[in-house]
Formats: sequence, C-alpha cells, structure tokens
Amino acid sequence: MKRDYVAVIYDKKARPVTQYPDRLAEYLCQRFSIAQKSKLLDVGFGRGDFLRAFARRGLEVAGVDQSTAALEGCADLPVSRCNVGAEPLPFADASFDIVFHKSLLEHLNNPEPLMDETIRVLKPGGRLVALVPDWISQKSIYYDDHTHQRPYTAVGLRDLMVITGFEGCEAELFYQLPPLWKYPFLKKFSRVIQLLVRPEHRPKIPYIRWSVELMILGSGKKP
Repeated sequence: MKRDYVAVIYDKKARPVTQYPDRLAEYLCQRFSIAQKSKLLDVGFGRGDFLRAFARRGLEVAGVDQSTAALEGCADLPVSRCNVGAEPLPFADASFDIVFHKSLLEHLNNPEPLMDETIRVLKPGGRLVALVPDWISQKSIYYDDHTHQRPYTAVGLRDLMVITGFEGCEAELFYQLPPLWKYPFLKKFSRVIQLLVRPEHRPKIPYIRWSVELMILGSGKKP
C-alpha cells in the first residue's frame, strides 16, 4: 500500500519537533523586516512546523500542500490542497506580503510555473524567501530523497528569481545553525569540520551535521 511522503519522511519519531522552526522564523522576520500581521503563504508546508512558527510570530499565515498527511496535520490552520507547479495557487492576485518556500523547489523538474504563480500572488513590493539544499555541499546525499529532481547552487537560485521577474535578488550559502546567525565568526569552526567530515558520513551530532549540510537562502521582491 502506497504511503504519504510527508508521513514517512517527516515522521515525528524519526524527526522530532524542535525549536529550530521558531528560531528560523524569528531570524527571517528580523533579517527581512517582516512585520507582525504580514500575510505569509507557506508553499509546500509539509508537517507545518514553519507555518506554525510564523503564526506564533504574529503573521497571518496560509499554506498549500498536496500531501494528505500535511493537510490533516494542519487542519486547524488555513491550508489548502494544491499540486504546486502543476496547478495554479488557489489565491487571488496580490494576496500576500511574503511567500515562503523551504525545501520545495528541488522537488520540481520545471520550477518556472510555480515561480510565476508566486510572483502573481505576491503584492507589489512583496518578498519571496526560498531555501533549497546546496548541491555543492550535499551532492553525495542529494538523492537520498528520491523525489529530488533539480540541484541548485547559489548562482542558479538567484538566476531563477531574476529570470522569473523578481528584483533585488540575492542568494547565499546558509548554515542551519542559529549560533552562526548571531556570531558569524563561528563559521570558521564549521569550515574546519567540513575538512574532516563529509555528508555521506551522516553525522548524528547536530552541530556537525549542519556544518556540512548547507542550504541556500534566496530572496527577491516583486516589482
């Protein structure tokens, strides 16, 4: 019997809920000056950890996902079923201040239809915040997730945003380690770890794992 992707990959016993979503939501709100009451759409919200974290920050949230487990797990929130990339987002033009993609674009063979929909539902001046796995640091484990279809580098993610009409586009390597956001000089320790440990070693210690498994953080605004 076929099983639901979110139910399997994000099983809470294998991947317990942590404080990380709240800390990332706080960081992104501060970094991009996202005000309380801003309207945020989380596309492909999965288990809903980040959707709930943004709601706790005082944002007005909505989410879309095609997973039954995702929808059932967030039934208390304003969520909708949508096969993103293949179907239009179920919202009117200029509905949101922020659209958030995390670990989503790499699952789409052709990301441009979703990017077109993203820019459509953003208000003028609204912002896309996107996070994808970094191909260069994670290529040895990238296809551990069999649904990954496209690899990304910082250059590739930035170019995708520019091509699809966003302005002020930026993309950078991003460590999923909150202490490094506050104290960037600590990255030198992570770089030493990168010389000694590879992602395929699958380290269990969080600081080591997230020192070698990097993400790319991208952002751009709708004109």
